[in-house]
Amino acid sequence: MRADGTLNSDGTLTVAFKEAGLGTNQNIDYLLTADARATYVCVNHGGANPSASNKTEAAGPVTAPGTFNSGKNGQVTASLTVSPPSTTLTCPPGQSLQVAQVSYTNVTLTDTTNDVSTPVTGTFSSGCLLPNVRGAC
Repeated sequence: MRADGTLNSDGTLTVAFKEAGLGTNQNIDYLLTADARATYVCVNHGGANPSASNKTEAAGPVTAPGTFNSGKNGQVTASLTVSPPSTTLTCPPGQSLQVAQVSYTNVTLTDTTNDVSTPVTGTFSSGCLLPNVRGAC
């Protein structure tokens, strides 16, 4: 199994993968797992994070399951996407909750049907996702 990760501009992580030798027309279950850390901020209509109290970190495991059919060639080529960990931060009226920074570590893709895992190597850290928002990062 081969897998490559891409950190997206919205803070999600997509892992594209290919697995061969699965047999014809088999449904194969996959699970993408990672440890994630994200900083969330409240952003007002003026494009700023107006208060230090409107910023919080969230951390924890994130997962994305998926089932794909191996088709007539006995292989699966697909992708799964995980999102940043959820937060309990609520923004005041007129402000929106946004992810300012995110990172993923210990990224692993597992074929749970056949008990085969592969680590997804790479550095998946966004830096500042909101460079135009004052006070976000």
